[in-house]
Amino acid sequence: MTLQHRSRTLAAASLTVAAALTLSACGFSSDSGSASGSDDASAGAPRTVKTAMGDVQVPAAPQRVVVLDSAELDSVLTLGVKPVGATHADVQSGFLNYLPKDQVAGITDVGQMMTPNLEAIAGLKPDLILTSKIRHGDKYAELSKIAPTVMTENTGYPWKENFQTHAEALNKTAEAKMVTDDYARHVADVTKALGGKEKAAATEVNMVRFVEGADIRIYGKKNYIATILADVGLGRPAVTDKAADGFSYDVSPEKIDLADADVIFHSTYGDPKKSKETQTTGSGLWKNMDAVKNGKVFAVDDQLWIQGIGYTAADKILSELQTNLTK
Repeated sequence: MTLQHRSRTLAAASLTVAAALTLSACGFSSDSGSASGSDDASAGAPRTVKTAMGDVQVPAAPQRVVVLDSAELDSVLTLGVKPVGATHADVQSGFLNYLPKDQVAGITDVGQMMTPNLEAIAGLKPDLILTSKIRHGDKYAELSKIAPTVMTENTGYPWKENFQTHAEALNKTAEAKMVTDDYARHVADVTKALGGKEKAAATEVNMVRFVEGADIRIYGKKNYIATILADVGLGRPAVTDKAADGFSYDVSPEKIDLADADVIFHSTYGDPKKSKETQTTGSGLWKNMDAVKNGKVFAVDDQLWIQGIGYTAADKILSELQTNLTK
């Protein structure tokens, strides 16, 4: 399901919930066996959300949300919520290019992701701020003075758990279940298209990222993209086990042959020359890898595959996986 299609579906679901809350406010009551906390939510009482910084009280239904990282932006849009403000990624396009233009139109840019403009955030009068401790833990006290601030511990690898925290903060847990169910169905469809679980597991896939100002990254098994590959059931080469903390095993162009696999996906962050992409992909080592000789190397969008981090990005990645791996 695309973001636009899902947004329309979630909007309809939200209207249904809103209608139910209106009836409740007018004196109608629902089944006494309703989920815990639903009565408080319908009465407009604040809710408590468990976060990396402890328990935080948030509004029953936040209306003016500010997000400070790309994962949080993916989450809120996936759940049918347009934030009033968001930080921009370190890319020319500002907001990541895989997000539909109409979905990000009108969102106020509150600065670069690592250096958000606190004055601009305060000026938007938010009633909820979403981010992570690893990104903005040092700014928690200042952010909390502006609005209730919900921080997850980290970003990337625990993206599914983080999404649930975002959904809880937004009071969108029912919508979140729709999203995760859609994702599970899409994963199953891709695995089937690849010939089933055994065939998928027998296909070893590597993700390589050329990064300006850093060594080349061969992604390990504990990062966002690795979770999607694992969900589909794809195999991973032994080199991925060398990744520090499971994140990435970094190599120079002279060792790029260590990235060889049945299939290689690669992306570039920054200038192709400064990131060593041009040098590496033009080398004999690269051209002699089995994946290259077999035509199983695919350049992918770094903003989508690496920077997006969320269910809307994952949905698009799954579609690209299926398209490329069934060629």
